[in-house]
Amino acid sequence: MNQNMSIMVVDDELVVRESLYHWFDREDYHVETASSGDEALKKLMKSNFDVLFVDMKMPGMSGFELLKKTKELYPDAAVVIITAYGSIDTAVKAMKAGASDYLLKPFKPDQLSLVMEKVLRQKKMNDEYTYLKGQLSKNNRFNDIIGESDAMKKVYSMITEVAKTDAPILILGETGTGKELVAKAIHAKSLRCSFPFVPINCGALPDSLLESELFGYNKGAFTGANQNRKGFLEVVSGGTLFLDEIGEISQKMQVDLLRVLQDKKITRLGDTRQIDIEFRLLSATRQNLDEKIVSGDFRNDFFYRINIISIEIPPLRNRREDIPLLAQHFLNKYSQETTRKIEKIDRNAMKYLIDYDWPGNVRELENAIERAVVLTKSKTISLDDINFLKPSSSNSLISKNASLKDMEREHIKKILEDNNWNISNAANILGVSRSTLHRMIKRHHLRK
Repeated sequence: MNQNMSIMVVDDELVVRESLYHWFDREDYHVETASSGDEALKKLMKSNFDVLFVDMKMPGMSGFELLKKTKELYPDAAVVIITAYGSIDTAVKAMKAGASDYLLKPFKPDQLSLVMEKVLRQKKMNDEYTYLKGQLSKNNRFNDIIGESDAMKKVYSMITEVAKTDAPILILGETGTGKELVAKAIHAKSLRCSFPFVPINCGALPDSLLESELFGYNKGAFTGANQNRKGFLEVVSGGTLFLDEIGEISQKMQVDLLRVLQDKKITRLGDTRQIDIEFRLLSATRQNLDEKIVSGDFRNDFFYRINIISIEIPPLRNRREDIPLLAQHFLNKYSQETTRKIEKIDRNAMKYLIDYDWPGNVRELENAIERAVVLTKSKTISLDDINFLKPSSSNSLISKNASLKDMEREHIKKILEDNNWNISNAANILGVSRSTLHRMIKRHHLRK
């Protein structure tokens, strides 16, 4: 199969060109070299290349310019960026422009092997594209994401575009906006759709448990490890791993995951053997990671790895025109589930739903409609059935430019009060675990 793969190495340093040439030649690839972007472009005009290894900083045409021209001529060609650590920002920019991966100088032979494995796997996926395209066309909806607003149309457009790539995606949005639904939609429309989608809520697991869940363990690795167990990083093989609330993970876990993303290898707890893995990473957070980087709680290099492309989901209060669609969808859903024939939401109730600010976003709206369906004594949801929704005192705080901490405190307090301090219900609306909510209550000194 290697003989069918054509590679060009583009670097102004002779030692880099020669070392890569000999390595690829030994691996039985067809390989050519070029000392500049102009020379590479001339060779591209004469023949096709499956993969280009391109140095970012070269005299004359830069690697970034060559990347753009290559993608114009041969969109299916894979471009791997070669860069020094000092220009990692540029490498990230190049990946956003269509590069398949990047290698930091100096790199090792096993890193080249991993990159080529990824390229070969992508080529195989592309060969199967015609079949998969037919399968995907049957699922041209965006899973359970509902909305026809301009803001949501932009989200749909981003989902469609990023699904074509293998780049790590960071999904941003407040609690309850549907970040996992967006991740599922990306997976469903990608070439990995026939492989597993594995979601993990990082905020719901303590660091030690998260480590064993991700990496797996061997029998005897710790107390209670009675048998060998694969971690999610093995289980997801070929598919998509979704790490929700990635801003909650510790510095150590950030380092461990960064190594995994770079080397594509893991070691189970209690083992010394390395296991090759391959997956796409999607992450999500409701936190401002830029602020966490400044405070030292989040690593800059890890942020670059997970945030090649970001998608921001608008809060429900910024797309009020979608509320009637969502409310009707949830009304139909829970009417069927409860076998109660609730026919509609009356005009006054709908107006109240549209005017309400929904601090818990779509998840809060869904819970409100479910509660109304269960408790109403009529076939129509009226204002009396949703009077438990009270305007949030945090609205005034927002208008006065309150701190993020104050806004979070008021939001948590409201959700707790709306649910009579039922921790399970409140945690579900907030999208966190019970233990995380208990920590929030303690941190904000909230009392019933």
